[in-house]
Amino acid sequence: MTAAEPSPRRRILTLLRSSAFASAFATAAIGALFSTHLLRQLMGDAGYGAIIVGLCVIGLTLLVARRREWRVIELMPTTLVLLLAWLLVTTVWSVSVSASLTGWLQLAAPTLLAVVVAQFRDTLQTVRATGDVLRFLLSGSLAIEIFSGILIDLPIPFLGIGGHIAEGGPIQGLFGSRTLLGLVTIIALITFLVEWRTRSVPVGVSVYSVLLGLTLALLTASPLVLGMGFIAGLATAILALVRHTPARHRTTLQWTIAGILTVSAALVYVFRRPFVYWLNAEPDFLSRTQLWNEIIDMAAFRPVQGWGWVGTWPDREVPYSFIQYAVGYEYTSALNAWMDMLLQAGAVGVALFAGFAGLALARAWLTASERRSTVYTWPTLIIVTLLVDSAVTSSLLGGFGWFLLVFCATRSSVTRSWRTAFEERPGSALAS
Repeated sequence: MTAAEPSPRRRILTLLRSSAFASAFATAAIGALFSTHLLRQLMGDAGYGAIIVGLCVIGLTLLVARRREWRVIELMPTTLVLLLAWLLVTTVWSVSVSASLTGWLQLAAPTLLAVVVAQFRDTLQTVRATGDVLRFLLSGSLAIEIFSGILIDLPIPFLGIGGHIAEGGPIQGLFGSRTLLGLVTIIALITFLVEWRTRSVPVGVSVYSVLLGLTLALLTASPLVLGMGFIAGLATAILALVRHTPARHRTTLQWTIAGILTVSAALVYVFRRPFVYWLNAEPDFLSRTQLWNEIIDMAAFRPVQGWGWVGTWPDREVPYSFIQYAVGYEYTSALNAWMDMLLQAGAVGVALFAGFAGLALARAWLTASERRSTVYTWPTLIIVTLLVDSAVTSSLLGGFGWFLLVFCATRSSVTRSWRTAFEERPGSALAS
């Protein structure tokens, strides 16, 4: 080896510090999390776990190799640290410590991946990576649904595909359920439209992507998707109105909108039964109501601390086996992120979760209101979509849902952090 040739260690460090490697890591992490169902069916839990562990190891290596590019104060929001710490503490009184630790690690893994991506990729770059992943997965979903429902006219059980596309749905694609596919399509449509507005991809690709997302959303034949789509569209319209309002009138408008939305939410709750009937979602609503009533009864035994964080419900463990027996169905979650948090982490967990998600939404909304680039609307609309979905599923508490929430919260925290403001205050100890 000549003196001019870099050593193998130097080559590895150069690779780890390159933008191309960070881009590949972000795409791989997002792709793995959105492909959870597909990978588990093809490789089993052990194979999927090995992929996630490998990505986490690479992520930690990236943090070490590029440690001069980030600061601990900006690594993740304080509210997220407090929430994760509390969930870890709940393992002390859990009926199954091993299940609790496993559940916590399943939440910590996407947290780490999101933090690493947020440190080394900006919002627009992450939008591009997410768009590329979702274009591929949604195209594959449509292709395999056509193959199953039209070409061979047979279901594909191991992927959970019913083959009903010829009848207009419902379809599940590569995501295992129509509800999960519906959530992914709403996230995809938001991403594709932001790509279109920012001219990140050719117009033809944007048109194809939006049409693909709309087609799959309709074929899910899910009233929940219709509701999520309506609220996401409403949030987009409100945000556009706020962004085009002069700065001197913006605060008044924000409070007026907040008041209107609060009253509207109260009316929807009061008249929820006619609303559910109008959406033709009564069977789903009744089954969820029965499940939630049982969860509230069981949570009353440990209202403050919960039964211990486990994430996905373990088999034959108290209190989940009691709830499953009472409702006559083996649910793996509460079908509501807030109910799951109440049952597993108690009122303390719900308060910390609300603080984390609420502060993330507030920061993202204020940033999107003040900055002109369309890309700043993406975190806001993604958080809104995830929070709406959290009322009917627990997808937010793990996998790609948690990854996106942590990423959006972290990026918004970097932009609007009270810690950064304190650090930069003249005369402060941190400023020296």
